[in-house]
Amino acid sequence: MAGGHHGPKTYSGPIHIHPPRAVHKWGAKLLGATMWFWVFYRLKNDAPVLFGFRHPWDGHHGHHEAHGEHKEEH
Repeated sequence: MAGGHHGPKTYSGPIHIHPPRAVHKWGAKLLGATMWFWVFYRLKNDAPVLFGFRHPWDGHHGHHEAHGEHKEEH
């Protein structure tokens, strides 16, 4: 067989785990914060549908209706 494995590996001491670098710590905080901001943003927009206060097919008021530009002829 390929690979040349000759028995189990033995280690001379305990495994040493290196501490994370500062760039990895800040990157993790940035990505984690971005994830939570996105979750709360979507919850703000979708909470009525999620909790059953509004049906998803009911629609929403568009930009033109909020400013009184709704056309009455339809």
